[in-house]
Amino acid sequence: MSGFQEKLQSIKGRHEELANLMSQTGLSGEEFTKLSMEYAELSPVVEAIEELASANAEKQDLKEMLSDPEMKDIAAEELRAIEAKLPKLEYKIKMSLIPKDEDDAKNAILEIRAGTGGDEAALFAADLFGMFKGYAATQGWKFDVVEASESDIGGYKEIICEVTGRNVFQRLKYESGTHRVQRVPKTESQGRIHTSAATVAVLPEAEEADVDIQDKDLRIDTYRSQGAGGQHVNTTDSAVRIVHIPTGTVVEMQEERSQHKNRAKAMKVLASRIYEQRRQKLADERAEDRKSQVGSGDRSERIRTYNFPQGRVTDHRINLTLHRLNEVLSGEELNEIIEACIAEDHAAALADFS
Repeated sequence: MSGFQEKLQSIKGRHEELANLMSQTGLSGEEFTKLSMEYAELSPVVEAIEELASANAEKQDLKEMLSDPEMKDIAAEELRAIEAKLPKLEYKIKMSLIPKDEDDAKNAILEIRAGTGGDEAALFAADLFGMFKGYAATQGWKFDVVEASESDIGGYKEIICEVTGRNVFQRLKYESGTHRVQRVPKTESQGRIHTSAATVAVLPEAEEADVDIQDKDLRIDTYRSQGAGGQHVNTTDSAVRIVHIPTGTVVEMQEERSQHKNRAKAMKVLASRIYEQRRQKLADERAEDRKSQVGSGDRSERIRTYNFPQGRVTDHRINLTLHRLNEVLSGEELNEIIEACIAEDHAAALADFS
């Protein structure tokens, strides 16, 4: 029996076990709810497994009918139909067995920071901001700037956004990493191509139940704002810096003129960063032997190059090149890259069943 078949038998066995456990008396409401939720989750998988078993049994019957001269032609036609159906049924089951990321349905905190390249890197960070804002619009998501630090010639040294909507993290998580740009900077008089970079971090937005942050673990400082987005300077100590002492995580916020609003925003970003640290640690422990290059969330990993002279975008994780640079940077064609990353992730997961 193959590993895949053993897995299917194990699922059916667990499904039957759950049915027996739920029929027992003396279960508390909490225990019954937990069992029934697992049972409901496995039920469609078991239905698909039984459909596959039925199709395999029918295939065997049809093969035996091929020896009957009167039934041979009909059996051969039906056998072709069954053999075309079986791979689809197996694929459906395997897809249902891929472990789900419980954070996929969450909103996201998107952080973009200028990397190597000085002013040009800041301008590129602004390009990436525009790309994600445009992509959010195509998905019907809400896109809000939480904090922004502008560079002297435009662009952003850092910009933090909150993206809310359906399955935001599921799609944007593939954007975490180092994005590289190759182009002639506006400040370059000799027309030479420079390479600059910006880093992107996509964090699942933490909910209250996800992270327990104790007041005793926080050091909160207030100071006078240097000007939100470079537009004004506050005359009150409205800017907030929060340090989470156990992890050393620091968040500064000065976008709002209200200290209360800055603190609330800072706490939301802080919770998401702490949650992501724990989430990444667990993911690394589970995948010590094999860590997917797609969606790994490693900000030091160079994931994509945007080459302006040739008008192309290359995603290095999946060896995909598109010659539609402007359309990708507008957000209109970013979905094609994200869909390819999702497909690569699924292919890697399905390989485990072979």
